[in-house]
Amino acid sequence: MQKSVMTLLILSSVLVSPLTLAKPDREGRGGKPPQEALEACEGKSEGDEVSFSTPRGDTITATCQTMQDELVAVPEGHGQRRSEDNN
Repeated sequence: MQKSVMTLLILSSVLVSPLTLAKPDREGRGGKPPQEALEACEGKSEGDEVSFSTPRGDTITATCQTMQDELVAVPEGHGQRRSEDNN
């Protein structure tokens, strides 16, 4: 029982971590990328694959993309759920 509860907690934290990367701005119109996502793409080009650590110690694999006129590391699958909901 304890093992399955621990497994469930670990899986839920892995699934939720990409959702916690964006911090909503004051108007609630989206999010500002975390500093780690900006720093990961410093000196890189759009489309480059990078990885970075979150403040919680998770390692995120991402691709550098231009967002809001900045090159930002965007995790794999980021935003897919939102675009699927709009269909």
